[in-house]
Amino acid sequence: MAARAQDSAAAPVAERELTIRRTFDAPRALVFRAWTEPQHLAQWSCPRGFSMIENRGELRVGGAFFAWMRSPQGEDHRMRGVYREIVPPERLVFTHAWLDAGGGPGPETLVTVTLRERNGRTEMTFHQGVFESVASRDGHEQAFAVIVERYRAQLERYAGRVAGAERAEDAVQLAFTRAHRALVAHPEREVEQLRPWLYRIV
Repeated sequence: MAARAQDSAAAPVAERELTIRRTFDAPRALVFRAWTEPQHLAQWSCPRGFSMIENRGELRVGGAFFAWMRSPQGEDHRMRGVYREIVPPERLVFTHAWLDAGGGPGPETLVTVTLRERNGRTEMTFHQGVFESVASRDGHEQAFAVIVERYRAQLERYAGRVAGAERAEDAVQLAFTRAHRALVAHPEREVEQLRPWLYRIV
C-alpha cells in the first residue's frame, strides 16, 4: 500500500521534486552558455550512447525549444518546453514535457537552474518538479546524475578552448605591442627588420 502511494500523485509534493547541486571549476558565464547554446546542449543533454537528432529553440521568455534524441536501440525520445525566465548568467527557468509517438505532451514539470559564483567556481542548483510520481522523480534523478557528468566534461572542454583563445589573443597583442615600441624607438628601421618582433611571443 505504501509503495503504491509513493508511486502516485498522492505522495507529498516534496517527495515528487528533484534538487541536485554541483560545483564546476568554470566561470558562471561559461556555465550559463553551456545551458543555453544549442551546439553545447547537443553534446551533453542526452544520455551516453544516445544521438541528438534535432535540437532547436528560441532563447527568450516565452520562446519554445524542442529536442529529439535516439537511443542505441533505435528508440526515439522527444521533448519540448518553454522558457519562463532568463536572467544571464544566474538563472534559467523552463517547462519540460516528454512527447508521445503522436507528438502529444506528457506531464509537465518546471525546471529552475540557479548559478552562483563561489571563489571563481560556479555552484549550480538544479530543481525540477512537480513529478506525477516518486518513481518518475527517481528515474529523472538517475538519468540526470549521468548526464550532469557529461555536462561537466563538455564544460571543461569549452572552458579550456576559451582560455586557450584568450591566451592566444593576449600573445598576439603582446607581439604587436613590442613591434610598435620598436618602431617608435627606431623609426629609421624598415618594417621587414621589425618582423622578428612579431614572433617573440612569450
